[in-house]
Amino acid sequence: MPRWVQGQVMKRILIADDSAVVRRGLRELIEHTLDWDVCGEAVNGRDAIKAARELHPDMLLLDLAMPGMNGFDTARELAKIEPNLPILLCTVQLSTYVVREAEKIGIQGAVSKSRVSQITAGIAAVLRHETFYCWPAD
Repeated sequence: MPRWVQGQVMKRILIADDSAVVRRGLRELIEHTLDWDVCGEAVNGRDAIKAARELHPDMLLLDLAMPGMNGFDTARELAKIEPNLPILLCTVQLSTYVVREAEKIGIQGAVSKSRVSQITAGIAAVLRHETFYCWPAD
């Protein structure tokens, strides 16, 4: 059920990351923004796919390196079953290769976990259905 703030429906964000500490930090960051809400969390790619099917989030904030099914494989699978779900890849392994692969797969953005300003700007852009790739200086 959508939550409302000041007459607006909050944007529902699903977080997929295998680290509980990172998920908690991302949740705090997201919920600090007035019109964003975390609708669910997933600990791996399979859980993210299941949660996306059940929760119908407005976007997915997706880690790259997860056990079992990485972020790229998760995004490829989600494109088949939830083709309109915007995805922002959030990783410590940001590189030119990662950004190019994200673009090729159809992921709408890629940011570094270590740059909070990139994460918030990326979420905002992806929720507006824009692309947001942070190209590393590698």
